[in-house]
Amino acid sequence: MRALAITSVKNEGPFLLEWLAHHRAVGFTDFLVFSNDCDDGTDAMLDRLAELGWLTHLPNPGPWKEGPQWAALKRADAHQLVAQADWIAVIDVDEFVTVKTGDGSLSALIAACAPAGAIAMTWRLFGNAGRVAFEDRPISEQFTRCAPPGMIWPWRASMFKTLFANRGAYAKLGVHRPRAPVAERMGEMLWVDGSGRKLPRIYQRQKLFSPLGQDPYGLVQLNHYALGSMESYVVKCDRGRSNRQAGPFDMSYWVERNFSTQEDRSIARYTDQVAASTASLRADPVLARLHARAVAWRKARFATLMLSEEYRALFGRLLLSPPSHPLSPEATQHMIALGLRANAAAQETIADGARD
Repeated sequence: MRALAITSVKNEGPFLLEWLAHHRAVGFTDFLVFSNDCDDGTDAMLDRLAELGWLTHLPNPGPWKEGPQWAALKRADAHQLVAQADWIAVIDVDEFVTVKTGDGSLSALIAACAPAGAIAMTWRLFGNAGRVAFEDRPISEQFTRCAPPGMIWPWRASMFKTLFANRGAYAKLGVHRPRAPVAERMGEMLWVDGSGRKLPRIYQRQKLFSPLGQDPYGLVQLNHYALGSMESYVVKCDRGRSNRQAGPFDMSYWVERNFSTQEDRSIARYTDQVAASTASLRADPVLARLHARAVAWRKARFATLMLSEEYRALFGRLLLSPPSHPLSPEATQHMIALGLRANAAAQETIADGARD
């Protein structure tokens, strides 16, 4: 089975080797990686990894009409690795597929979900847990505390990325799910959530969220280390988002993802294999030098950003802010009611416009 992971990166050098080693351990056989505007040497690392046979690297320079990630996915649509893949997932470098069934492999997951052709891998939001300094250590070992299952608000806690069978049922790739469904192939595209539960047929064509209030992590979860250390988060804010040209991160992004109420170490099943693969990669003198350069760049970039009042103030706010706590059932229901009211008002506005 050929399983393809597609990603788009900018200034992710310190985290690249762990992410690749982890997903090789999970069972991805091919990696299609796009890079843009790298200052830390991530693009040079990717070139070296391509020489070593670990991945395919395609530079993705701007300008882009819809942002670097969407431009990359449009190019990926026509790539031979996509045509050759049996299963495909579009995942970011801060997202780690964690299989909880069988031997922890994609093959075990696919077998457990058979005959599904699409598996919604819901984010598990891993918080900062008070870590201030950036450290050159595995992300999966530093950050082990996360949000509880079934959290309804913020709504991002229910978002998923899709592992899907490449059966010609979709004509285009998407950030969270495949797009452009082919009508005559929909009958064979059963969708399930991360616990193997059958999802409604509407998921074949749309939806980005797992059903609210359920535990979607029984067979697989997508560990989402969106924040990292406080120092790394400041550098991430400086970088900007991958799916658009502008729009920095801010405190709202931090607060809506900084959940540390539960401990989850299910990813530890891969630790030994990932450590061995990472050590092998770092044994390559070129990669070792480039990795060290990327680590040094990140530390230097944070120091430079601290000369700016804007970023120094952001760092101070991070130090001041406690971890986020899940809303009470009462507060959750209140947020749902407010959302329903807003939706009803919007629909009424549309109806009024149609009558006019």
